Amino acid sequence: MSRYSPENRFSIYEKREELRRVVQSRHFAGSPKKIRFLEFVAEQSFQGNSDKLNEYLIGAEVYDRGPDFDQQKDPIVRVQAHEIRRLLKKYYEDEGKNSLIRLELPSGHYVPVFDKGAAEQAVEIAPAPDQVEPASRGASRLHMAVTVTLAVVCLALGILLVTRSGPGVTAAPSRPVAAALPTNLDWFWHPFLPPAVAPIIVIPNHPLLRAAHNGDSAQTVASGHEIPKASLPEFRDTIHFRELKKFVFVPSLTDFTAVGETIGLVNLCEMFFRVGDTCQVQQSRLLNFDEINGHNVILLGGSQSWSGRVFLNVEGFHFQSGVIINRKPQPGEKPLYKPEFDPVTNQLTRDYALVLMLPNERKENRVLLIYGIYTQGSQAAIEFLTNPERMAQLRIALAGLSADKKTIPPYFQVLLTTTVENAVPGNTSIVAVRSVAN
Repeated sequence: MSRYSPENRFSIYEKREELRRVVQSRHFAGSPKKIRFLEFVAEQSFQGNSDKLNEYLIGAEVYDRGPDFDQQKDPIVRVQAHEIRRLLKKYYEDEGKNSLIRLELPSGHYVPVFDKGAAEQAVEIAPAPDQVEPASRGASRLHMAVTVTLAVVCLALGILLVTRSGPGVTAAPSRPVAAALPTNLDWFWHPFLPPAVAPIIVIPNHPLLRAAHNGDSAQTVASGHEIPKASLPEFRDTIHFRELKKFVFVPSLTDFTAVGETIGLVNLCEMFFRVGDTCQVQQSRLLNFDEINGHNVILLGGSQSWSGRVFLNVEGFHFQSGVIINRKPQPGEKPLYKPEFDPVTNQLTRDYALVLMLPNERKENRVLLIYGIYTQGSQAAIEFLTNPERMAQLRIALAGLSADKKTIPPYFQVLLTTTVENAVPGNTSIVAVRSVAN
């Protein structure tokens, strides 16, 4: 197998974690385009689009080169790729020297490779077969015998468990404990992990106007609102502009889920799958407040018709009318947090997100809300909450609220902020934390 052939031994969750560690390191600090380069090629690889990655695509998507981009005259992609390889080398000589996974961008290629890091390679180093001492061979045979014996015992126990469940009764599936998660994630996610009942993850159904098309019924089109094409130059380069004779926008409650929440949902499900848990996803419009009272629930996005009820009697931060209100500002805090935009392009440059960990009607269950003002804020918050290094920071911040500076409150609020570039969240940090009374 070639050094740069695809590695399937690592999950996408593990690869994304390594990618985050790299781009959040000091070696990539202040280099948003290089970060965007790495994130773009990695995400394309995760989605199975590695064969489509080329210099032209990267130039167009990452460096905003237009349709006339000539790779021969403009070496921006090659130059940046060379710089990224240099920074990756420095990162793994410094901060990442103990990484179990190593992210590489092979010379002459743009498809990232996730290989074994130096730490894991050191663990796997073993003497060649002709150098193995007899005692080592004996130990190897003993290890194999023990492994086979344990496998047989486990199989027997499994059969016994099914047999004892009795006819007509289905034995509950075996679910591993949450120890598979890193400690810096387990402290936060433990209430949602086995042996607890898997949480219901609720995605928002945002109301919107979408473009009508020939597949719509006559009634749908009749309920729409026509906007002249000339007044929407932003759509000029889209397939809709070329295919649709006119722009008629129709209301919808079912056709769209926010992009950031969707990407975040993938992160959450990968994490739950890692510990042997299921991923129960439901649309907000198909649930009501009473139906979720008896479960662990994770609510993604704030635009859910009933979700505002969870803010009742909660002190601290409130998500309201597209801003986050801070009712009792502490030193260094603002009374109001609003998104920020580039004054020239009007592109979103900073977003905020609110994370609430609250008790459900049954105290052993939790309601976790992850609300970005915009979808980028939601995505950034979920990525933050599934990143062990960032969650170590949050753990310290929450422990600082207690008298002993060690105890983490069971219920709390977290206000996060993220930079945004080209509609993609960047660096995320903690703004403030609050303890919530039982």
